[in-house]
Amino acid sequence: MRILVADDHDIVRAGLKQLLNAQADWEICAEAKTGREAVALAQQSEPQVVVMDIGMPELNGLEATRKIRKLVPHAKVVILSMHFSDQLIRDITEVGAQGYVLKSDADRDLVVAVRAVANGGTYFTSEAANTLAGPHRMPDPSSFRKRLTPREREIVQLLAEGKSSKEAAVALNLSVKTVETHRSNVLRKLELHSISELIRYAIKNKIVEA
Repeated sequence: MRILVADDHDIVRAGLKQLLNAQADWEICAEAKTGREAVALAQQSEPQVVVMDIGMPELNGLEATRKIRKLVPHAKVVILSMHFSDQLIRDITEVGAQGYVLKSDADRDLVVAVRAVANGGTYFTSEAANTLAGPHRMPDPSSFRKRLTPREREIVQLLAEGKSSKEAAVALNLSVKTVETHRSNVLRKLELHSISELIRYAIKNKIVEA
């Protein structure tokens, strides 16, 4: 089984690779340090399973998963996160991931999760499964994911990471004017007035790591 590992921390990625490589007939076909790199490598290497950290730079794990599931539909995705919340679990399933494992439990749960999704199933912790089985609450009207388009979310992440409009334009292959238009639209939609407020918003909504 071919597996792509995506995590921006070298030491974490090395640990994940060691854990997965220990399984017979499993191989790490690619490893990525950013969400955008994960999408490109998924297209190139066509893994059966992607192990994706949610807190990826340039393009967070949720948006990277959305793109991978669209571009490489046979690839299954297991999300790794340090956090748990009902909204996060619903976001994970909404972008098409089949599994979710807390980083603190990866040594115990990751192999089981990868095997489950590779065989066409799903794997969620008991708390996450209870969330998915429970009644769906009305979405928070201030939810980042509900109010912004995928392109706007990409631009928010890049700006919150300190990229200029020009740098964001290069990363997304857009004109600077287009990026600035998106930025203005985002600030208007979220009722924010500055990039510093946008950064605080992105951190609060776990779009970027603090």
